[in-house]
Amino acid sequence: MPVMNGLDTTIELTRHAEALRAQGYDFAMRYYSNNASKNLSLGEARALSGAGLQIGVVWETSGTHAGFFSRAQGLADGAQAYRMAKEAIGQPFGSAIYFAVDYDPTQADIDGVISNYFTGVKAALYVANDGQPSYRVGVYGSGLCCGTLVEREMAALSWLSQSTGFAGSRQYAEQKRYELLQMLPARIVGADGIVLSIDPNATHPERDAGLFRV
Repeated sequence: MPVMNGLDTTIELTRHAEALRAQGYDFAMRYYSNNASKNLSLGEARALSGAGLQIGVVWETSGTHAGFFSRAQGLADGAQAYRMAKEAIGQPFGSAIYFAVDYDPTQADIDGVISNYFTGVKAALYVANDGQPSYRVGVYGSGLCCGTLVEREMAALSWLSQSTGFAGSRQYAEQKRYELLQMLPARIVGADGIVLSIDPNATHPERDAGLFRV
């Protein structure tokens, strides 16, 4: 399959969907979180899908330091992400929800609190759908974090952060072990000449990144 070009942003894209598609974007990564102002809405998901774009989602609230992560936090975040995906958006089962580790964790962090967090996420998704498969778990983060969690089957998919100085990230990118690759921030023009702050992204040419349409 060809590489798809996409973007991620905290900006609501409803009015910009057609303009983004006209510029050659294939997908948009958007948010689930406790902050309604940056979350994907159903109207936005329908606008993006109607314009021919695919959608990806990431759960991120405060995953920028080790103290945030725990099994209890994973249980809470997994349950809320499931509710938003299924009830608010109608995201199809089999697609992915990525969970963000948005800092450069040590191996000890990954082995400890971050692994505990993803154990909680997986348990929450399992319980929420009565033990049946629902959403695939993805991880957003450094090469070291992505690689460790995927190898241990705590995450099925990985989205490599743009921060090339993070542990293991350059090698992870060079070896193309990711499903999604984030690049350095950019500014583009959306509808009506509005400037949008985005991060460009690309899919792996031979892997399913868990994107969807509604």
